[in-house]
Amino acid sequence: MNNKMHATALRSDIDKALDILHAGGLILYPTDTIWGIGCDATNAEAVDKVYQLKGRAQSKSLIVLLDSENKLQSYVSEVPEVAYQLIEYTERPLTIVYSGAKNLAPNLLADDGSIGIRIVNHPFCTPLLQRFRKPIVSTSANISGQPAPRNFSEIAQEITNGVNYIAQYGQDDHTEGRPSIVMKLEAGGKFTFLRK
Repeated sequence: MNNKMHATALRSDIDKALDILHAGGLILYPTDTIWGIGCDATNAEAVDKVYQLKGRAQSKSLIVLLDSENKLQSYVSEVPEVAYQLIEYTERPLTIVYSGAKNLAPNLLADDGSIGIRIVNHPFCTPLLQRFRKPIVSTSANISGQPAPRNFSEIAQEITNGVNYIAQYGQDDHTEGRPSIVMKLEAGGKFTFLRK
């Protein structure tokens, strides 16, 4: 596929995903780690659909994606300065759990009011987030308790049947994705690794 045709196909793919996100539906999409189930992170009803599809307890919070660290302050009460350095210097995708989440669907947050946020750099996710202008939920595309799919071909039919749109981009990429590093960052800048 030549570049111009590729760009048109990608734009059309993103347009369709955006329509679903705006309508409160669920998308299945590639991220900088593994394939994810996504929805508007500010829409509690959409978030509820994600929990139902995964069969996941609401006590287990989900993470959200943003396209730029400049947007963190819109969703976290106080962003510790060290967060920006961690994001800038990390080699692998990094999800940071911040306390004091705000402007997000309440059913996304952990019991202590924290939220995991990852800044993505990805050919599909980044333009999708830029155009949506809100954070998007990302949770592994599997039924809760089952192994996370390492690429599109491993996603269970229950999941593909349960979403409103499946991104075309990345379906034929068989590289094995890896989940992100997860760390919890306290307001004072102290951090602990939850997943390396």
